[in-house]
Amino acid sequence: MDEAEAVNEDDCPPPVPPRANLQQNSPERRVKCVLVGDAAVGKTSLIISYTTNGYPAEHIPTAFDNFTARVVVDGRPVQLQLCDMAGQDEFERLRPLCYRDTDVFLLCYSVVLPSSFRSVMDRWAPEVHRLCPGVPIILVGTQCDLQEDVQVLIRLSDGQEKPVSRDEARLCARSIGAVTFAECSALTQKNLKEVFDGAILASMQHVEEAAWPTMHTLREKTPDKIKQLSETWWRKLSCVQSFNLQ
Repeated sequence: MDEAEAVNEDDCPPPVPPRANLQQNSPERRVKCVLVGDAAVGKTSLIISYTTNGYPAEHIPTAFDNFTARVVVDGRPVQLQLCDMAGQDEFERLRPLCYRDTDVFLLCYSVVLPSSFRSVMDRWAPEVHRLCPGVPIILVGTQCDLQEDVQVLIRLSDGQEKPVSRDEARLCARSIGAVTFAECSALTQKNLKEVFDGAILASMQHVEEAAWPTMHTLREKTPDKIKQLSETWWRKLSCVQSFNLQ
């Protein structure tokens, strides 16, 4: 007999239902997450791997695609709208229209494509800050499974380049005001779920901060309502936060 069976029910208060049951009729919250970055850095692959557990066999050119994932955060249903934006110049006029009502941005670069990393600083971060000031940004290094691939390293060496280091990414994250930074792989799914968990929580944090007279950051004071998120979810965000900006 376990401890729960050994306790006299007359001596105990009525059991409290799980929080998920208490909030099962809660309205669904929508979080719009937009992925931006150069072409061929793996934005579409991230979304497909996250939403379907599959992986595209070849590069899929994208103009604008919408995907939806439904998750539960602390007993509350959340509709995660994932917008995959084209990185080509010819879609420059379309992107601002798709940025409307964005809750969080994932600025993506490939860790084995240094030019895409430079584009984050020179192009994507300035564009996002200009068109959507104040919206939280997460810096995401994709294709981390290729960091030690011999053929990739040879190709980079031939061009007198090397994979983007985590130290370089941390400096970039600080300079562009990202709330956090992570490296992930759509192929192996390393850190993949943590990236999107972090996006959801960063969006919630931003909404809470908007109602406060004094702005706080994810690394300073956490609003009380966000503290009520389950410890598991908050640990996931801590795992995604790979650096200390203080």
